[in-house]
Amino acid sequence: MLNCFQQNRHDMLPNITHDDASRQEFAKSLKGYIQQSMLPGLQPIYENRVAKNFEREHGRPPENRLDIRKGMLPDNYFQLYASINRISQELLWESVNVSIDRELPELIEKAKEYSASATSQLIIPEDFVPPRYVSALDIHCMPGGYCSEVTKDDVAAGVLYDRGVYLYSMGYTGPNNDDLGRSVCNYLKRNKPDFKPLRILDMGCTVGHSTLPYQEYFPDAEIWGIDVGAPVIRYAHARAKAMGHDINFAQMNAEETTFEDGYFDLVVSHIMLHETSAVAMPKIFKECERLLKPDGLMIHADLPPFDLMDPFTQFILDNETWYNNEPFWGAMRDMDQIELAEKAGFPRSDVHFDTAPMAVMEFAAAAAAGYDIDTAEAVADRDFTAGEFAPGGGWEVLIAQKPLTKKEVA
Repeated sequence: MLNCFQQNRHDMLPNITHDDASRQEFAKSLKGYIQQSMLPGLQPIYENRVAKNFEREHGRPPENRLDIRKGMLPDNYFQLYASINRISQELLWESVNVSIDRELPELIEKAKEYSASATSQLIIPEDFVPPRYVSALDIHCMPGGYCSEVTKDDVAAGVLYDRGVYLYSMGYTGPNNDDLGRSVCNYLKRNKPDFKPLRILDMGCTVGHSTLPYQEYFPDAEIWGIDVGAPVIRYAHARAKAMGHDINFAQMNAEETTFEDGYFDLVVSHIMLHETSAVAMPKIFKECERLLKPDGLMIHADLPPFDLMDPFTQFILDNETWYNNEPFWGAMRDMDQIELAEKAGFPRSDVHFDTAPMAVMEFAAAAAAGYDIDTAEAVADRDFTAGEFAPGGGWEVLIAQKPLTKKEVA
């Protein structure tokens, strides 16, 4: 499918010159070239050359992603692919930073004005300390990461993420970068049409891109987005208002929030878990269980665990761990998330994985086939395609439901 998606402009994005636009479109197109032209070449090289060399050297075929990686590392084609992929990621962020540097003072003032005009809350505690698994490195090579502040009331990290993630995803997160949230909302609409949450929490929301669809789908709900980065939370609050939404945002750690027990009907996250640690994930699941009302839902949307993939696909996705500052990416996909949910207090019978078809792919498929968007699921291509972003047919969602108490059942 030809990717012709373009990001919707809003007032919290910096203005871009012709040169800015050219640089950014080049970065986005280079990502697309790598995914569509270079990535497919890895598998035949592995099957026809690397796997045979590995078996001759070790007396057995490669058994897992680590064996495959060991065999692929010396290969010239893989080295070219890995180096260009890393360079494209660095070019992407730099192409956006040029416009941010030019307009940061104006963007900070805009953020203050939008937040001041909102009726929703913005909470930035003065003594908050972000966890080191986020603050100690530039996740996905984004300069400064989510938490760095270079000036008072800084929003630069939020601006960089908003535009940069659109380019990184090659437009597949949709024109508002909200495909994950919209896909989960569509999933709920189809599979739980009677579920009407009145309080919703989006954990690890960064700039609130996936938070906003929940207000559209559940307009009567009280909605909160939380993240550990102050610059992205400031930006999220202002961005939401600039886009016509009024949503609460707070700087909080998903491991231990300040909300009271049983406050939410729905707790969600969107590609957050792989940016936490093996120590943090059990705490996050436990916090989700604490925050949910009986009969409430926990939904974490991400890419599938490794046990749902063949070893070569695991190897491809695990390149994020090695080359894109995603140290917990592979480890998270090895964890038994259903067991984590059970240990957090969710009955095993009420925990499962499912697929939420990508809203943007459904929209494109439906439009091409002449269908109304509500019937798009029937024509959407649902094949999962490996890649660092993996623009395939759906997001893997881990779903857990908190049981009713005996009193409530009676």
